[in-house]
Amino acid sequence: MPGAGQVRAIRDRMRSVENTAKVTKAMELVAASKMRRAQDRALAARPYAEQMRAVLLRLASSTDTSGGDDSHPLLEQRPVSHFAFIHITANRGLAGGLNSNMNRAGAALALEHQPDVDRVSVISVGRKGRDFFRRAGFPQLAEFTDLGDYPTVSDTLPISRIVVNDYIAGEIDQVYIGFQRFVNTAIQRPTVRQILPIQPPEDDEEMGEDVAAGGSVDFIFEPSPAGLLETLLPRYVEMQVYGAILEAMASEQSARMVAMRAATDAAEEMVAGLTLTYNKARQELITSELLDIVGGTAAVER
Repeated sequence: MPGAGQVRAIRDRMRSVENTAKVTKAMELVAASKMRRAQDRALAARPYAEQMRAVLLRLASSTDTSGGDDSHPLLEQRPVSHFAFIHITANRGLAGGLNSNMNRAGAALALEHQPDVDRVSVISVGRKGRDFFRRAGFPQLAEFTDLGDYPTVSDTLPISRIVVNDYIAGEIDQVYIGFQRFVNTAIQRPTVRQILPIQPPEDDEEMGEDVAAGGSVDFIFEPSPAGLLETLLPRYVEMQVYGAILEAMASEQSARMVAMRAATDAAEEMVAGLTLTYNKARQELITSELLDIVGGTAAVER
């Protein structure tokens, strides 16, 4: 038989869960407002990246990209002794398995390369990834945790310049980037990709129909394909980093909105269950009190 203290505890629990539901609902609305803009920015950057890859393909077919003396330093293939990994995660949690999935993918990549190289370094973009690799004991080459919700190209330039300058100087021999690729609101896919040394696309198959259709056109390059590569290749790396960060931002807001919606639904279901339990306990308590009153009255009459 429930007592008054148990009924009061259930009521307090209901209020606590209701307050939690209000908080998660507010966070869902905030994430939803940010999600649309982040998704639009990520999707708008994809055609530019595809066209840049198409131009790189045409230039690579017109120049020497085999790593000879006349090739660009960013195309140079060399034995890997220092491996670097740009790891992009969110600054905050409450986004379901977004950060943990990316951390697992990044750890798997780092451990895969660790036996074959002398050093593995991490460039952390986001606090969750930074803290994870700190606990794992990997050296941090750099960290970036203040990009904001809507970073611009200028905000991400320091990241790409670090890897480009260190690669040209010979301090880094290979660079990968890891991020959550935005598929749709419900799906975000951990993705790792090599960005240095640059590997020009071998064909037009992954460029899309529009790009492939333009592959048969003869272009005249000014001043020369090699001169254009000198300017284009650093921009290509910058776009790879910027596009990956936009994808990660869109994924973060989408995952957070979905997670907060699920948390709100779970809290509302819990409130419904607690309400039923509270009503039953309160009814039993009232019935018990009525029985005591009736019993007392009968005893007085006797």
